[in-house]
Amino acid sequence: MRTRPGRHISALRVVRRPIAAAVLACGLLAAGVSVAGLAVASQSGRTALPAGRARPLPAPLGRQASAPRPTRTHVARPVRLIIPSIGVRTRLIHLGLTSSGALQPPASTSAAGWYTGSPRPGAIGAAVIGGHIDSLLGPGVFFRLHLLRRGDRVYVRRADGSLAVFQVTSVRSYAKTRFPTEAVYGPAPGAELRLVTCGGAFDYATGHYLSNVIVYATLARRHGP
Repeated sequence: MRTRPGRHISALRVVRRPIAAAVLACGLLAAGVSVAGLAVASQSGRTALPAGRARPLPAPLGRQASAPRPTRTHVARPVRLIIPSIGVRTRLIHLGLTSSGALQPPASTSAAGWYTGSPRPGAIGAAVIGGHIDSLLGPGVFFRLHLLRRGDRVYVRRADGSLAVFQVTSVRSYAKTRFPTEAVYGPAPGAELRLVTCGGAFDYATGHYLSNVIVYATLARRHGP
């Protein structure tokens, strides 16, 4: 039975670990919880409305970044995210921590954010980018994230003009109480990317989605000379 939409409350507390950082589920702080989900979810207090079919975008042009060397320390900061197959083209804002130790959610539902506590996209390790699924005004930047499929390309434009090109390896949905902290925030052997938003069933009583959608991707091999 559905009840009236509840007020959306974001309570994003970072769980600090030696090799990982995680975020607790939207508005739910439970003692003893060691796994968590990213609470960049509904900002409307109700489930997202259908947005129609996405218009595919052309792949961006530019110099494709090669795979990083283990000894390389400098990778230019990310400035834009392009996902042609689901029509996403957005600037990337920087997400840090608030004074209370919480992860900053993106200020705008139309822009995604790179968590600066994770590696820069294209560097060794798993770069984490989060985005909202919706807002009072309509779909958010990651409304169609769940539609990505294995083999789809994700492009991150960096400040030096280079493109870090990633290839989707899997798209998974997890209950927020079973968020895979280590898989998202833990170390990775190569240059990888995690795209995170909320999804799954919507709880009208609390105004929150009950799951997280996570896209896993790895740096694509460079084509050409």
